[in-house]
Amino acid sequence: MLGGGVDFEARDGRRVALRAAEPEDYEELLRIYASTRAAELAQVTWWDDAQKLAFCRAQYDAQKSEYEARYPGAEYDLILLEGRPAGRLWVGRDAEEIRLLDIALLPEAQGQGVGAALVGALIEEARASGRKLRHMVFMLNEGALRFYERLGFRVFEDLGGYLHMEWSAENDK
Repeated sequence: MLGGGVDFEARDGRRVALRAAEPEDYEELLRIYASTRAAELAQVTWWDDAQKLAFCRAQYDAQKSEYEARYPGAEYDLILLEGRPAGRLWVGRDAEEIRLLDIALLPEAQGQGVGAALVGALIEEARASGRKLRHMVFMLNEGALRFYERLGFRVFEDLGGYLHMEWSAENDK
C-alpha cells in the first residue's frame, strides 16, 4: 500500500510524496478536480466562473460519494511536489484487485514522471500481491490510453464511454 510511504524524485529532481487527504484539504482537492475539467468547461461560454466552480463542486462531491460507497476502505491521498499539493491519488483495494480510482495532476506537475512513478508503485504492489491493477479511462482521452498501454495495461471491457483497463502479471510477459 502506498499511503504516506511514497517519497521519490521527479525527473527534474523535485521531491514527490503522498499525504492522506484531510477534510481541510477539500478546497485544494476541488481545485485539482477542476483542473481536470478546465478544457471541457472552457467550451461552456454561457457559464461564468462561479457557475463552473459550482458545477465542479457538485461533480467532485458526487464522485467522492460514489467512491466512498463502493470502496469504503479506499485511500485518498494528496500528491505533494516539493511539499505543495500537485495532485490526488485515490486507490481502493480488495482481495482480488487494486483499483486505481483516480489519479490527477495539476498541469504544472504533468510530464515530470510523477504519474508514471505512482502507477509504477501500484504495479509493483499488484505484482507482489498477485492481484490485478484496474483503472477506468474515458475513451476519448487518447493520452491517458497511451499512457496506460505504455505501462502494460490492456482493455478488458468496453462500457461505451469508458474503457476498463487492467495490469496483470499475465500482461507483463
